[in-house]
Amino acid sequence: MVIFNSWAQDALHNYGDFKIHGNTAVGFHLDVINDGPMDQDSGLVGFYSTDQMLNLSGQVAPDVFDAEFQTNQGIFLDTEVKVKNNANIISGNIYTPRTRSDVQLNFMIDAFYTGETNQNKVDGYAAMTNKEQFTFPVGSRDRLRPLTIQSAAINPISRCSYFFEDPNNSITLGKSFDINNKVSEYLAISTFEFWTLEGSLPSKVTLSWDELSNVSALGDYLSDLKVVGWDKESLQWVNLGNTGVQGDMYYGTVTSDFFIPDQYEVITIGGNDDRLETFETIQLDNYYLTPNADGTNDNLEVEGIERSSRNSIQIFNRYGQLVYSKENYRDEFTGQSNVNNVYERPKGLESGIYFYICTFHDLQQKHQGYLYLAN
Repeated sequence: MVIFNSWAQDALHNYGDFKIHGNTAVGFHLDVINDGPMDQDSGLVGFYSTDQMLNLSGQVAPDVFDAEFQTNQGIFLDTEVKVKNNANIISGNIYTPRTRSDVQLNFMIDAFYTGETNQNKVDGYAAMTNKEQFTFPVGSRDRLRPLTIQSAAINPISRCSYFFEDPNNSITLGKSFDINNKVSEYLAISTFEFWTLEGSLPSKVTLSWDELSNVSALGDYLSDLKVVGWDKESLQWVNLGNTGVQGDMYYGTVTSDFFIPDQYEVITIGGNDDRLETFETIQLDNYYLTPNADGTNDNLEVEGIERSSRNSIQIFNRYGQLVYSKENYRDEFTGQSNVNNVYERPKGLESGIYFYICTFHDLQQKHQGYLYLAN
């Protein structure tokens, strides 16, 4: 390994064409200013420090094959770093400016990472290039708060950062995303955290929560949770869906429906407004569906649905997975899921018992019960 120490100089300033060949490893124990090409096709570039934060800056973004970060006090990136193969985060955070999404740790095509923990992560912006799916190892302070993106096709670029701030008053971004401006008065929005996400392709995202996320304030049940986003055009919070939820009220994940990230300035975890808890809960009789087009029990006809002009319905399988969701429901459910990634969706849902919740928002009622589907 070639080692550059800070004992002789304060920083290494690269003006030339810096290349690494074969299995060569280069270790930096000092700040690096990169104003020349650093584009390796093999080998490893490492950054090491035990007692001080390192700084990587310059006019040219380093393009490395393998990267290793063992900086107990962290490393601050003032320029983008592109990783072609593997980034091993051994110790310390990788910091980037939170007001500049173009400065990022960028994972190219097949690149991946290892070593992410609450203390070792990207505290700022991480990016992916030419990938369809990726989990951004982002977080803040001593919390890893990953976000997973699943795009409809190969995504040319997507960037993500996490903010442990109230969206009502983001000190970092200098903006307010007022949680009172929302598409529905019954939509609740987290006041503890949010993410920024850039991307031009339709994508689903999976957000995580932990004990400090306080998701119990957003709903009584996991099924109440959803992904919400601040729409750039309407300047309000909108529901981005819930196509899957896992975990408990302390640790878990919720997955959205497809949306275009570039249309939303920030996203976070949402739920149901507390006013839903005051709704009268009505237990309905169980329903029996045989959607075989014989004119009998072919669709779910919720009793009294015609009395509510503003309603919504959610149907869950026996595992608690959301399989159907509809605003302003009018007896359309015929055993087919309208939720992406539900098993054998084109063939219809499998026979079995399902649980439904139908909310009459204008009547302040929640109707719930079970249905048996025989396909």
